Amino acid sequence: MADVMEVNAITGNVVVRDMTDSEAEQRTKDLAEAKVHADAKAAKATARQAVLDKLGLTADEVTALLG
Repeated sequence: MADVMEVNAITGNVVVRDMTDSEAEQRTKDLAEAKVHADAKAAKATARQAVLDKLGLTADEVTALLG
């Protein structure tokens, strides 16, 4: 299991421990959500590039036109 580092900012005490089951579940959910967002961002970029290719424009030209 992954380690969690807890640091007390006032005392400087550092505790390294294993994740609890609920923390591990939340981490799994967070990683899955991040993957969904990354996949959506990649799909959007691919679709945008396809439109630019159809129009025969570069990204710089679109920026110059639209600001």
